[in-house]
Amino acid sequence: PDAAGVMRPEQAGAAAGSRLGRVSRLVDPDDSVLVIVDVQEGFTDRVDPALGDGLVERIAFLALSARFCGVPVIATVERPDDWGGLHPGIAAAMGDVPALRKEVFGLADDPAVWPAVEATGRGTVVLTGLETDVCVAQSALGLLDRGRRVVVVEDAVASPGSAHAAGLDRMRLAGAVAVVTKQLHYEWMRTVDRSRRFGDAH
Repeated sequence: PDAAGVMRPEQAGAAAGSRLGRVSRLVDPDDSVLVIVDVQEGFTDRVDPALGDGLVERIAFLALSARFCGVPVIATVERPDDWGGLHPGIAAAMGDVPALRKEVFGLADDPAVWPAVEATGRGTVVLTGLETDVCVAQSALGLLDRGRRVVVVEDAVASPGSAHAAGLDRMRLAGAVAVVTKQLHYEWMRTVDRSRRFGDAH
C-alpha cells in the first residue's frame, strides 16, 4: 500500500489470490462472489437495444451458474422508488435472496452492501449490472482499493451510448479483469462433469 493505505492494482490482485496461497489466473468459484448491480427497469430501459438485448438473461444465467457452484450472490437496487425494484428476471434467478438497497454509487463505500460483500470472505468480486460507467465502474475501483480482485463481465454490464465503452476502459486501466459470460461460466464449472450436471439441472 502507499502512504494512504491504498493498494496499487497489481498489489490488489496478489492480495486476493493470497487467500489460496497463490494467484490463480482462472476465476476460482471458491474465491468468488457475484454482485449484480442495480438491474432495475428504470436503468435497463435506458440502454440501447443492441447492447440490452439478452442482457438480463445473461445476468440471470450467471446467477444460476454461481448458485450451482456455491458462489455467493448479492444483488443491489438503487433508490427503488425512483428506478423500480430488482428486475423480475433477476429476482427469479436469485431465489430467496433479497436485494440490498444501495445509497452510494460505489458499493465498496456503501454501509449496507460492502459489509455483505466482506462477510462472504471471498477475494474475487465478479461485477455485472448497470450502469457500466457509474455504479459498476465506481464499485470496481473501490473494491480494487480495498484489495479485492475484480472481474467485470463485459456482456453482462451496460450503459447508454458511449458511456458503456468508457466505463469498461476505466475499469481495465485500473486493473479489473474483463471476461464475457461464457468464459466466466466455464471457468466456474472447470470440468466437463460439472458442466453437464449444470445443464441437466437447468
